[in-house]
Amino acid sequence: MSLRSKWDDLGERLLSAAVMVAVGVAAVWAGGIVFHVFVALVCGVMVWELVSMLDAKRDRSPYVLGLTAGVAMMVASEVPPAFALPLVLAPSMLGLGQMERGGVTYASFAALILLAGFGMIVLRDRYGIEWLMWLILVVVATDIAGYFAGRFFGGKLLWPRVSPKKTWAGAIGGWVAALLVGIGYVLLTRADAGLLGLSVAASMASQIGDIAESAIKRRAGVKDSSTLIPGHGGLFDRFDGMLGASVFMLIAAQLVGFPPGLPGVFP
Repeated sequence: MSLRSKWDDLGERLLSAAVMVAVGVAAVWAGGIVFHVFVALVCGVMVWELVSMLDAKRDRSPYVLGLTAGVAMMVASEVPPAFALPLVLAPSMLGLGQMERGGVTYASFAALILLAGFGMIVLRDRYGIEWLMWLILVVVATDIAGYFAGRFFGGKLLWPRVSPKKTWAGAIGGWVAALLVGIGYVLLTRADAGLLGLSVAASMASQIGDIAESAIKRRAGVKDSSTLIPGHGGLFDRFDGMLGASVFMLIAAQLVGFPPGLPGVFP
């Protein structure tokens, strides 16, 4: 592959990324109901893409389950957590009766999508914009550094059978970028050095989310989850890393306390 062909999609990717970042940052900045609606829309679209990949022969199921997921996420964001959790899992149960194939995969990933969305809402509502931005920056830095390090250094593939473009150089580049984000937050806040390890672990979790989505696409025989975003595919393609990182944070915050060294809602 020539150097030119390695980078010929960069302009389109950057333009689409700029629009996505602008919309996402605006929603995160606004918080409250605006952010809740944004997360519900993203979750609904991701579930629509998931069903479309796993059970492409069904005409109505992607729309029905996507709408159900979006509505469930919206309602879950406005009720106490104890009542929100059944709503978060309800679309997974409903889908088991709607899918002709891939039902178990659908149920598992639909649950993860809505849990990740719920985790982002909890992070924004309880901790404030600065700590949700930390998680977003870790995921974005991991993705960008992984892209450039992988394209520039190349080398051994991470999992060639599932993802023929992801390399160990890209993975390590992502970890380094996440570490730098963590260092920046330690310097700017009162968080202790434990945030450094948490940043790298969240980076790894985002990469696992990315690889898991690649496995679904490989199984479905598609290149992208959809064609909604020029140069990037679908929302599932862009938010797969956030999916892994957000679910990871729901678990990790129970184990180590968050933010490290600062009084928080957890453990």
